[in-house]
Amino acid sequence: MAQDHGAINLSQGFPDFDCPERLKQLVSEHLNGGKNQYPPMTGVPVLRQEIANKISRHYNFIADPETDITVTSGATEALFDAIQAVVNRGDEVIVFDPAYDSYAPAVALAGGNCVHLPLSLPDFSLDFERLKSAINQRTRLIIINSPHNPCGGVLSRQDLDQLAELIRDTEILVLSDEVYEHMVFDGGQHVSVLGHEELSGKSFAVFSFGKTYHATGWKMAYCVARSELMAEFRKVHQFVTFTTTSFLQYALADFMRECPEHALELPDFYQRKRDHFCALLKDSRFSFKPSAGTYFQIVDYSQISDQSDQEFVNELTRRHGVAAIPLSPFYQQPPDSRLIRFCFCKDDKTLEQAAGILCQL
Repeated sequence: MAQDHGAINLSQGFPDFDCPERLKQLVSEHLNGGKNQYPPMTGVPVLRQEIANKISRHYNFIADPETDITVTSGATEALFDAIQAVVNRGDEVIVFDPAYDSYAPAVALAGGNCVHLPLSLPDFSLDFERLKSAINQRTRLIIINSPHNPCGGVLSRQDLDQLAELIRDTEILVLSDEVYEHMVFDGGQHVSVLGHEELSGKSFAVFSFGKTYHATGWKMAYCVARSELMAEFRKVHQFVTFTTTSFLQYALADFMRECPEHALELPDFYQRKRDHFCALLKDSRFSFKPSAGTYFQIVDYSQISDQSDQEFVNELTRRHGVAAIPLSPFYQQPPDSRLIRFCFCKDDKTLEQAAGILCQL
């Protein structure tokens, strides 16, 4: 719709700026250097080693590159593989709405049943009492997402402690979607299940090269889990994509080794964009609390319109020339709210042009 109406696209989560120049140079070197045949199913060894080095530095988690790490063709594939690996017919999988839209279809394809629990408004926090009530003998998997798409919330160490307590002495597993790991703002730190002594042994953790290196179109990601879980994950991965683009893997390995500061600088990079976008909207009729993480900003448009979120974003795109995402499709049962999502991983000029329109509403 954004393309059809020539609208500024603040809807889908992709940057309108390019990935690092050095990374593109490395891609070219490996593309032209013969790295164009099948790589190993689990990912090239040098990349898996660099991933192990990184998660050791960031989360104090020691992963065996041979048994605990698998490179995938995008995070959605990794999420799908993990769900297919452990969910059987009749199993229940708990997800928290608003939820990324690939979770429920993957559960359905595995024959499982999704149990949708709403995050608590206005701060989109986990309701542990509702979670406790939802857990039963059929519960196989709990899917968490932090930093959270679409709402920008960030889980704390205390949240993970409470989750660990609830599933202690059970066979329930955790799938942790952590693709926005390096986008936590205001001095906060991303808390990974890998860094949690109790959860690390019963979790799949999914990460994204595309998000971290501004290259979403590459569809490059990876999953980390203890060897017994990863062995089941790989049985699915082998017959979904088998392996992932060879020369990109070598380039990413080199870039991770050469430029580890990129990930460390990313929180400040995106916080500047968040702060700039929020400052631009200060005089608008949208109300909002600055996002705690990701490159998404949730805003309330109730002072502007009483339309549904779908109607509002349709009109915003067609009549005003700015595309956004409604929140209701991320829910099984949407709340009675007036919330939409903007994406601020854009050039400053793009954000300024969009905000100029939004402030006139």
